[in-house]
Amino acid sequence: MSMQAHVAELERRHQALDRELREELNHPASDDAKISDLKRRKLQLKDQITRLRTGEDVTLH
Repeated sequence: MSMQAHVAELERRHQALDRELREELNHPASDDAKISDLKRRKLQLKDQITRLRTGEDVTLH
């Protein structure tokens, strides 16, 4: 997978998490633990995208 394709996939996953987070926040009985997890995962993806774009070494899991 090329670097651009990898970044695009990470961005797609980030957007999906953003949609899921917005849905959870709009839900009347939102789950605080789920919201925290979604925010944490979204931030991890954002950090990974930033590192890839700036050329820093990253360990892919």
